[in-house]
Amino acid sequence: MIDIQNEEDKRDVPLQKVGVKGLRYPVKVLDKRRKMQTTTVVADLFVNLPHHFKGTHMSRFIEIFHEYHSDLSMKRFLAMLDEIRLKLDAERAFGTLSFPFFLEKSAPVSGQSGMMAYDCSYEGLVSAHEHEFFVSIAVPVTTLCPCSKAISTYGAHNQRGIVRVKLRNTGLFWIEDVISMIESCASCGVYSLLKREDEKYVTEQAYNNPRFVEDVVREVYLGLQNFPSEKPFIWFSVEAENFESIHYHNAYAYTESGER
Repeated sequence: MIDIQNEEDKRDVPLQKVGVKGLRYPVKVLDKRRKMQTTTVVADLFVNLPHHFKGTHMSRFIEIFHEYHSDLSMKRFLAMLDEIRLKLDAERAFGTLSFPFFLEKSAPVSGQSGMMAYDCSYEGLVSAHEHEFFVSIAVPVTTLCPCSKAISTYGAHNQRGIVRVKLRNTGLFWIEDVISMIESCASCGVYSLLKREDEKYVTEQAYNNPRFVEDVVREVYLGLQNFPSEKPFIWFSVEAENFESIHYHNAYAYTESGER
């Protein structure tokens, strides 16, 4: 059969990325307690396309991804991108996998359990001389305003916020440990199931532990610098956003560390 993709293109325009986007697929990722966790990713997979190629072979992305989807640890993810690069005769391969990471979390007093979903992603780039891997994790938290507490006769405004970290690393670390560390840096964590005694605890915990958005980012930064992983993070970024309960805007802070 005629293969149009393999025909020569004479327009002399190289393309930085071509491939498949928005692929939904069941996968398995590492889980500290259960070893593996099944979740669903939205995958974007690309290669660069030299100027003399008319097109790439889209089906090969799916074929290779299917071979790896039952185990997508860091090493397997990078190995998959390298195979895509080689099979498609490309210089570089790129990939992003976005997925919910599920964690069973117990309420602080009653011990009642509920499931939490944390938005995570893997991002990779592979060439003959480059192997880059990033993990992004978004963690919902509670923050209570120190200024509001200081100036009010009683009470203080509090709100839910989101802390996002992006981590570059070459060794093993657990997503669950990063989540736990981030929650400890806020006024209080967020839970899917709370009984009345838990609500009392969460409310008082936040009141006794006020945090500006700037405080949260600085505490998470220090936590990542001293994080007990197999190897230290080569680079990381931290951002926090508070969905303010009394202001018509959100509060935001960002920082990063290391060489990207």
